[in-house]
Amino acid sequence: MKRFFQKLGPGLLFAGAAIGVSHLVQSTRAGADFGFGLIWALLLIHLVKYPFFQYGPRYASATGESLLEGYQKLGNGVLALYGLITFLTMFTIQAAVTIVTAGIATSLFGDFISVKIWTIVILSICFILLNIGKYRFLDVMMKIIIITLTFTTLVATVMAINTSNDPLTFTQILPKGSLEITFLIAFMGWMPAPLDVSVWHSLWTTEKQKISVEKRNPKTALLDFNIGYLGTIILGVSFVALGALIMYPTGNSFSNSAGTFSVQLIEMYTQSLGQWAYVIIGIAAFTTMFSTTLTTLDASPRSMHKTTELLFKKTFERGYLIWSLILISGTLSIYFFFLSDMGTLIKTATVLSFLTAPFYAVVNYILISSKHTPTAWQPSKLMHFVSCFGIVFLIGFSVWYLTLL
Repeated sequence: MKRFFQKLGPGLLFAGAAIGVSHLVQSTRAGADFGFGLIWALLLIHLVKYPFFQYGPRYASATGESLLEGYQKLGNGVLALYGLITFLTMFTIQAAVTIVTAGIATSLFGDFISVKIWTIVILSICFILLNIGKYRFLDVMMKIIIITLTFTTLVATVMAINTSNDPLTFTQILPKGSLEITFLIAFMGWMPAPLDVSVWHSLWTTEKQKISVEKRNPKTALLDFNIGYLGTIILGVSFVALGALIMYPTGNSFSNSAGTFSVQLIEMYTQSLGQWAYVIIGIAAFTTMFSTTLTTLDASPRSMHKTTELLFKKTFERGYLIWSLILISGTLSIYFFFLSDMGTLIKTATVLSFLTAPFYAVVNYILISSKHTPTAWQPSKLMHFVSCFGIVFLIGFSVWYLTLL
């Protein structure tokens, strides 16, 4: 069992990055506003995105290099476009996850420190931890956080089902109207995560190779990924259920204020578990969002550092540090000077992620099917079919949304 857990790593980092805003915020909000009516969207988007997420660890473990080296083999233009998209979206993504973490910290530890100050404190702590502990720290910490979150969430869901007196209805809903459709796009945009996390996963896989005693083969990497991916599905359904069982019958909706939302979120848990669980659930929610803030603050600078090195064919010793400082500065600038409303910030970040998803889907599929991937680890016929379906779906859904603007 110890050896098995030691082999796990990048897949749980993926889960740690995914189980954050998409689950704590978007999934519970979907349950609160639509009941169980959007379960179809949750399961469908997991199926659609599965191949493209899987191709990250598949390519990295089969070739020993990240997707970024693969993108460069497809042409410097592809790698440059990736760098441009990442640069344009990473600040909004980081701001969205950090403000939720800050909101939970405010409700958990007291509002004697404002959400804005908590934002600075959390980013500073993450920055220090990443530059001291590096990947090994992430690898160990994430295993503890994911196990804790999974246990508390499943217990809360079971107790919410047992205490609910309302009849359960699983009638599925297709949202209508611009506001509901925008929420659907936002919900699917970050469920279970933005597709650029596939690049992060490939980078984490190569880092795991460096600290592993045994060489990680593609089978191990895919098992690790599948465990993390299955966890995001189970917890996604659980968070929808909590919103549907507790918030939906009351007719209340979640607030767009980070502080108010976090109070509603923790109270939702305590209604099903009891007041005794307030601290436990609060800490679980905080560590979940803290882990997401931590992984995104690691991954974006790591990917931009690698991208600039590949494009300029030059080693930048302090590249990771510089990009970390750029990301923190840009995140704080967005939050303090441009956009401080949590709901709008999350909606903007998630919609942008959905609209850029077709790029990652197409490029990942082309790379994994090309001569740059060993034949033995190229997709099966079933995966080819699911990939093509996913690409058509993501492009079609994005065009549909744009026509409604």
